[in-house]
Parts: sequence; structure tokens; C-alpha cells
Amino acid sequence: MPRVYSALDVHRALPWVQLAESLSQAFIRGAQVPVRHTHALSEQDTLLLMPAWDEELVISKLVTVIPNAPETVQATVVVMDRRTGRPLALMDGEALTLRRTAAASALAARALAAADAHTLLIVGAGRLAGWMARAHAALRPTLLNIMVWARKPAAAQALAAELAREGLPARAVGELQSAVRQASIVCCATTATEPLVRGAWLSPGAHLDLVGGFRPDMREADDDAVAMARVVVDTKAGACREAGDLVQPLAHGVITPQHVVGELAELLRGDIIGRRHERDLTMFKSVGTALEDLAAARLVLQGP
Repeated sequence: MPRVYSALDVHRALPWVQLAESLSQAFIRGAQVPVRHTHALSEQDTLLLMPAWDEELVISKLVTVIPNAPETVQATVVVMDRRTGRPLALMDGEALTLRRTAAASALAARALAAADAHTLLIVGAGRLAGWMARAHAALRPTLLNIMVWARKPAAAQALAAELAREGLPARAVGELQSAVRQASIVCCATTATEPLVRGAWLSPGAHLDLVGGFRPDMREADDDAVAMARVVVDTKAGACREAGDLVQPLAHGVITPQHVVGELAELLRGDIIGRRHERDLTMFKSVGTALEDLAAARLVLQGP
């Protein structure tokens, strides 16, 4: 029988530094990662299938999005032996997704943000936001200040308090424009459909991390921010087709496909240059790839 890993098991098995290293190796090494499959269960309910495999493992993440269910999004990762097809494990898909998404952004920021970046702004206070703060802090010891902003001030205050109890230098802020101007790294983890962050607000040398938008109608940063930045994506096939932060300015002619400098794998291999100068504005846009699920699942199987 395959082993079952709960959410707690998954979180315990994926410490940030080890997870980031596992992701880095996976991006550099590569794997077979078909485009995710999307199936309409009804007019409003959706099933997503995200497979990936290498010479050792086959994984598939199964995600249901059912707006009227008590928990809208549910996810399970199935892990199989590549050589025999034998099922090895069932893993909590939400926990694995939260961890790998946050670690991938922190990994990208380690390569793209200024070496002395010390102030992080988290935009949003939803399910993913706290994990983004934890991952960035774990991979960037120079962080001295973590600001949290959300549309609902009480949510920002609750998340900042939670992070502070964990020993992180977090505080809630009430004015977004001022916070963006102060931040070395701006991390957006929202479901916004209208831009929240303006390019005019970003300080020279800032890094913009966009993880919330995963549909063409979703935006977290305006056209100016995208046009000003050196843009790296997790995958071009995903981000340039699914992410409104790129799809919309591409469609409007604000940027061309060549504006996307390259993919995270190319950055980690040294095939492209992310930050060229201190005052460069850099941006990482991710929509998620099953390659990250494969790398994280392998680390969970190896155990703490």
C-alpha cells in the first residue's frame, strides 16, 4: 500500500534551504513536464491534472476547484515508481504546493534581488502569504524588516502577529504606496484582477515577485512595472499563456515576447543574466509547474 503523508508530514519534510536546493537541482537537471490538463466538471467546477516524471519517479497532482464546496480547492499528489509503476505515496497537495511555490520564489529572488536587499513587503494575507514570508526570510538572512499589507487591515495585522511570534521582524502596514517605495523585495500573493503595485512606486533596484495571478484576467502589477523590469518566469509555456501580468501587456503591445529574459532554469544554469546593475528592476512571475511538485515529492520520500 502507498504511504500517506499528511499536511504536517509534508511541511516537516520540506525545510526551506533543503527544498530550495532540491528545486534548484530539478530546474537545472530538467524532467518531462507536460502542460497541465484542465477539465470542466461543470460550468463552475474544474479538475486539474499536473503530471511530471524523470528516470526515478512519476507524480501527478490532482486538483479540484469547486467554488460551492466547504473548501474550494483540494489537492492530492500521487507518487509512483518510474520503473515499475508501483504507487509509492499519497501526499497532501495543498501543503506541498504552498511550500514549493514559496521556495521557488525565494530561490528566484536569491538570484534576482539585490545582494543587500533587506526589506520585504508581502502584499496579501491569504493562505499563501505567510509561507512566502517564511521562505524569503529563510533564504535571505539580510532581511531586517517584513511588512504585510492586505485589503483587510485586520488580516494583515493577524498575519504579521503570527510571523512575529515565530521570531520574524514582521509588522502590518496600512498604506500600500508608501510600503512599496520602502521595499527591496515586493512579493504579491493575491487573487487581484486589477493591478495593486504600480511601477512608479518601485524603488530603483527593487525585485518584484508575483505569484498570485494564474489566469489571464488576473493582475497584481501594472503595465509600467512589467515594462520597466527584467522579467524571468518559471516557465514561458505557463506564464506567457496563463498569467495576466504578462498576457495582457503582451496583447496590448506594451511588451514583446523578447521582453521576457528567460526561464528560472536558464537563470540557475547561468545561461541568462538576471540582474545586470544595482538599479535594475527585476521581476519573477510564476504560475507553478509540476517540476516543482516532483522535486518536493522526492524530498518528502527521502524523509526528514
